Amino acid sequence: MRHHLILRVVTKFLVGTIMLFALYVQFHGDYSPGGGFQAGVIMAVAFILYGVVFSLDQVQQVLPPWIVHKLLALGVLIYAGTGIISLFGGFNYLDYTALSPHHPQHGQHYGILLVEAGVGITVTGVMVAIYYAFAARTPVISDEEW
Repeated sequence: MRHHLILRVVTKFLVGTIMLFALYVQFHGDYSPGGGFQAGVIMAVAFILYGVVFSLDQVQQVLPPWIVHKLLALGVLIYAGTGIISLFGGFNYLDYTALSPHHPQHGQHYGILLVEAGVGITVTGVMVAIYYAFAARTPVISDEEW
């Protein structure tokens, strides 16, 4: 386990930086290119990189599979819930004006942030779940048979 010391040290440095960049893309996405999908993929890359370098067991201690499954549902609930709030306010589905009827511009801003957060959370969960599914597979062929 000690033979990849430089890779492990660099990964520990990069994971935090990648997560910080994902948050930047998430919250700056309504002003520039980016948003929920891109931020979700970038955030998932941080966990996947950690898992590739340290091991599947290590990354699952940091982000257990049950939390990943909850993230999938939470992201969809945030996205759909934003639309349902608009319906209950008497507006069309995902009409963000319902979030702040007296200040429609504020409502648009809040709505975009909520929907993009839902997308980002869902995409992070999906990408990490796919990684967990593939990494946990038992190999059909052993390394010696190559």
